[in-house]
Amino acid sequence: MVVLETQRLILRQYEDEDITSLHHIFSDPETMKFYPAPFSIQQTQDWIKRNQDRYRNDGYGLWAVCLKETNKFIGDCGLVKQKINDSIEVEIGYHISKKYWSEGFATEAAKACKEYAFDKLGLNKLISIIDPRNIPSIRVAEKIGFTKEKEVFIFGKNHYIYSGVKESNEGLLNEWCDS
Repeated sequence: MVVLETQRLILRQYEDEDITSLHHIFSDPETMKFYPAPFSIQQTQDWIKRNQDRYRNDGYGLWAVCLKETNKFIGDCGLVKQKINDSIEVEIGYHISKKYWSEGFATEAAKACKEYAFDKLGLNKLISIIDPRNIPSIRVAEKIGFTKEKEVFIFGKNHYIYSGVKESNEGLLNEWCDS
């Protein structure tokens, strides 16, 4: 099921058949260098199942990212509930095949997820959890308007929390009405 479309991408729910394409990305040591280790086939299968469960329970999760022109699977991007210091936050997460790095696909997908979360789901704040050494992910977060909020110990190590809030037109409307 297609969830989002951008100029160049389709984001859709994971299908069981995506395991081979996703495992190709998740088994790559360079792509997964900020994770404890590359994923096994079982971990990849569990990842897909967890996201399929999220679609049912939360109405969102990480979605398969495919090139619109060819339908080629190139990664994932989406929304995931995360526990940060005793509160539940919604994270935009993304993984793009290294073959497609530096082409703006992560930014394009993340921006679409941000707009979906704010406009369709009514969320007011989103985060991204980023390893401080992951400069490309920091750049994606900044390109979609997120700023560094804090540093937290999560998943066994320190991570930056980048966040963005829904922009409000209320102030502009009030200024216009007062004129």
